[in-house]
Amino acid sequence: MPTVEAQGDGLAVPIDMSATRGRGLDTSLVLGGGGLYFVAWQVGYLYTAHQAGIDLGSAARVVGTSAGSLVATVLCHGRLGWLHAEVSALAHMPALLSAMAPSTGLSPSQERALMLFGEAGDAQPQTVQSIGRAALAAATQDPARVRGNLRLIVTARTWPSAALHTTCVDAYTGERCVVNHDSGVRPISAVAASSAVPGIFPPQPIGDRRCMDGGVSGTGLHLDLVAGARRSVILSLSDGSNVTEPRMTAHPGSIEAELAGLTASGTTTFLRTPGALEIADLMDPAAVPRALLAGEQQAQDDLDELKAFWA
Repeated sequence: MPTVEAQGDGLAVPIDMSATRGRGLDTSLVLGGGGLYFVAWQVGYLYTAHQAGIDLGSAARVVGTSAGSLVATVLCHGRLGWLHAEVSALAHMPALLSAMAPSTGLSPSQERALMLFGEAGDAQPQTVQSIGRAALAAATQDPARVRGNLRLIVTARTWPSAALHTTCVDAYTGERCVVNHDSGVRPISAVAASSAVPGIFPPQPIGDRRCMDGGVSGTGLHLDLVAGARRSVILSLSDGSNVTEPRMTAHPGSIEAELAGLTASGTTTFLRTPGALEIADLMDPAAVPRALLAGEQQAQDDLDELKAFWA
């Protein structure tokens, strides 16, 4: 497949741990993707830590991908307590479900894009481009409708913090894109793009691009964006130990290798995951209360260690 000429908008940032893009930063926070369940788990964890005087939102860099982009944006907007109350009461859950969870009865074009993503065993440019073009061709809902649903949760109208970075993937070129306060992109658009799972949700306009879920680039964490920072707290759906076969542009060992690369860059890490869970729980609203409680309990167990790490 011919190489696609890159756009000169500054959004495309190659994944490169050796670039140490976090060099000079004292603290960083990375929030990975994982559906409704992981939104609730992250909210529970971050809120409990905050109530104990550990403000992870004060990190010099906050990187959010997919579900993590939503939580990161709300956190940097200073609305974590509000979101915790909303999730606790299951308020706005239908809108969040519509914006982040799969609908039933996918069309053949949607199933094709979703299958290409699900079965992809690598993140080579041609692989990502084929997924992106299928996503662009899929008969999904209006991109504006997704943003409208998310607007009930992501209330920031302007970029909330210079620390915030969200990730997405150009559906046509396959490039990993990083959106921050210099990008001229509204927060709602950045979150919608970062969460646009191929075949389920439409690629979203980011400048002159159409972008899909940040996890389509072979990583749901994008740890290279904090490489070289002194410390990093990482909330990930998995530590890689349960990845036994290639899927969704990742492969066995890829998460471990990414974590090892971050450590090799000089960054000390504090990684937490929600542990074992059923895949069906990720998009199940009924699992949200359990996820919130699990995140709160994990943070409670971690308080002493986390406080010492973040001090």
